[in-house]
Amino acid sequence: MPPPSSPRKIIEIHSAVDPEAKVYPRSISGPYARARWFFVWLTQAVFYGLCWIPWQGRQAVLFDIDARKFYLFDLILWPQDTIYLVLLMVIGALALFLFTAVAGRVWCGYSCPQTVYTEIFLWLEKIVEGERSRRIKLDAAPWSPRKLAIKGTKHLIWWSVALWTGFTFVGYFTPIRALSHDLIALTLGPWSAFWVLFYATATYGNAGFLREQMCRQICPYARFQFVMFDPDTLIIAYDRQRGESRGPRAKGTDPHSLGLGDCVDCGICVQVCPTGIDIRNGLQNECIGCAACIDACDQVMDKMNYPRGLIRYSSENAGNARISLGSMLNLAFRPRVLIYAAFLILLSGAMAWSLAMRVPLKVDVLKDRALAREANDGMIENTYRLQIMNTGERPRTFRISVSGGKGLQIEQAKEITVAGGEIGSQTAVVRAEPGSLPAGATRISFGIADVADPAVAVTEDSKFWMP
Repeated sequence: MPPPSSPRKIIEIHSAVDPEAKVYPRSISGPYARARWFFVWLTQAVFYGLCWIPWQGRQAVLFDIDARKFYLFDLILWPQDTIYLVLLMVIGALALFLFTAVAGRVWCGYSCPQTVYTEIFLWLEKIVEGERSRRIKLDAAPWSPRKLAIKGTKHLIWWSVALWTGFTFVGYFTPIRALSHDLIALTLGPWSAFWVLFYATATYGNAGFLREQMCRQICPYARFQFVMFDPDTLIIAYDRQRGESRGPRAKGTDPHSLGLGDCVDCGICVQVCPTGIDIRNGLQNECIGCAACIDACDQVMDKMNYPRGLIRYSSENAGNARISLGSMLNLAFRPRVLIYAAFLILLSGAMAWSLAMRVPLKVDVLKDRALAREANDGMIENTYRLQIMNTGERPRTFRISVSGGKGLQIEQAKEITVAGGEIGSQTAVVRAEPGSLPAGATRISFGIADVADPAVAVTEDSKFWMP
């Protein structure tokens, strides 16, 4: 009988937050706060600026749903390119799995739109209403002209940011310069106006009011991401062995002589938390991994002349041990992470190779309903409609040829010029001598090639019907 295995340690996840309590996050500075603001500026610079970049006479990034074309700089995607959208979604999911396996909810804490816009709205709120204590007093005070003016100013600024966000969002689906002209002239279409207001309202409500409730109760990622954790995943952890017992003390006092740990029980780690949790109670569903509590605790430790790291990034396997940068890198090279990384690299490489080798030409061949007809000269004719899509930016002239049977010839014009990003239609009448092909359907191939660049060529199969 094999010896019984020791029970596996598990990460205890607690939920100790009053869902009805309003959270008033305190401002904090530090390396992790600067990292969050870096991603705030980066994501918003991309979001607000990308749609204004001109590119070859058009918008650099435009998802033209009416024309069924997506423009990404030099790349034009058609409905037939749905595979790239699928690959992009799979790559995004794998990247999310990889980041979560390595560093927990790092996406939530630094780059999630909910986090980003909540940070922006909180910053604006602090400018108008003041720091945490002043905001609490203002909300508790009875309504007065002063309170009404302050609250009105805040909401006016929030709505301005939200409306600009909604306008920018719609600008990715409707040319933003034309949208701007319509807005200035007050001729904005009903659907454009609806989506601007819809997205603005969503931004205003989520970042201004829902805030932490979105992370606590609505976001599905917060519920299933813990499945991707393992004992080596980096999480924000409180060093209970070092910190307990908690209690206040004078600066310069030896805590051990008082029977205390390094935690002074100041509560600042709770005050700075955007979801209002106490990380000292253990890992919780509501923790978004923003590391604001680490910045706050490190500042308190500095003031008390204690070592930093009472609250820090750690893992279940590390326990109370300090993890060095080298150890963190070693944790990244474990089978689970390597498998995620390998699949991510392979799929990203395959997608990049496919886009690089992609021929800027797509062809659909539609056969006429009439199977065949006999011409006046006795030749057998089959009629086809060729839809030629030039997926590049410049106009191209294509030569049409046919192969697959003896004596096949095209009666109609053999060349067609198609503008960049447009679809050209060409009728092709294919002729053959009676008896030159077997009776019934014979497989033939249409070749469409750029006259100036023969490498841009596509072959599409069809059927030739011989009576």
